[in-house]
Amino acid sequence: MSLTALEPDLEWLRAGRALIDVRAPVEFAQGALPGAVNLPLMDDEERHRVGIRYKEAGQGAAIELGQRLVGGSLKRRRVEAWRAYLAAHPDALVYCFRGGLRSQIAQQWLAEAGIERPRIQGGWKAMRQALCRHIDAAGERPMLIVGGLTGCAKTELVQRAGGPDLEACARHKGSAFGRHPLPAPAQIDFEHALGRELLSVAAPYVVEDESRHIGSVNIPLSFWRGMERAPRIRVEMPLDWRLARIHKDYIEDLWAIYAGQYGEWLGWTLMRKQLSSALARLRKRLGGARLKRLQRLQALAFAEHARGNSLAHEAWLAPLLTEYYDPLYRHQLDKHQQTFLHVGDWDSCLAFARDWRAA
Repeated sequence: MSLTALEPDLEWLRAGRALIDVRAPVEFAQGALPGAVNLPLMDDEERHRVGIRYKEAGQGAAIELGQRLVGGSLKRRRVEAWRAYLAAHPDALVYCFRGGLRSQIAQQWLAEAGIERPRIQGGWKAMRQALCRHIDAAGERPMLIVGGLTGCAKTELVQRAGGPDLEACARHKGSAFGRHPLPAPAQIDFEHALGRELLSVAAPYVVEDESRHIGSVNIPLSFWRGMERAPRIRVEMPLDWRLARIHKDYIEDLWAIYAGQYGEWLGWTLMRKQLSSALARLRKRLGGARLKRLQRLQALAFAEHARGNSLAHEAWLAPLLTEYYDPLYRHQLDKHQQTFLHVGDWDSCLAFARDWRAA
């Protein structure tokens, strides 16, 4: 029986190759390869017990315990889960942590069921190391950083210019109001998503100006240092244009996601909680009196929104821009004394970014 092992290849991730991760769920939750599905050989408790046996009595005893824990009907159910996935994704590859015993056992059980699939040599660890090397190398490539006041649609500009989209990888818009309705990725998953983005985008890169922290994750240091060294452009748009954009991002798009994910009643409740909590977290910067004024305007806006007038939110979004976000950005400009290759409106900055990439 041939148990084929393939050398790690990042092209699989760029192409969206189907992957079966046979590690335990707790390992998968800490970080998986992009696009992988978790169909474990052992669940968390079984893995824990086998790990203890390995430490106490060695590999042979651990294998013997594993065979007893995952045998009979339980083994058949796990093989059937792999078979069902492979029926829909016949080119899927199998991996475990190091490409060793667990993925080999999965291969063997599949082969006994008449299905032969390769495993990834070196497993998750080897693929992660390759992705991290790719991110490190990307940090040394030319970049152009797109800055500007909140509401200047910098993310869309970056997407139109070719990315990578750091905020999409982080599932966060990079501001106090930027939390995504879906859970934030683990740090490892963010790094893997960034690595996959960088596989799909040719250098030189156009990247949005971000702090190193985006929501709950951090940009890898090597890539962040490349961003710090990179030249910059700045988008400048009038307040009414930015206000309309913020309304779209923070209200309309957010509501569409919440309603689609949770239904109207729960989605509405969760969206109100997110926006009110985000505003409350600005107490220290806004001050008590200003925060109370904005909270009152926000509550009135939600009441009007419930009646069908979502534009009422502009009553609190406008002062949020002019009294919080704009002064904060200008303070950062003064603090770092940044110079820009180009300053202009959205269309001119997009044209500049595209020309810069093509040069």
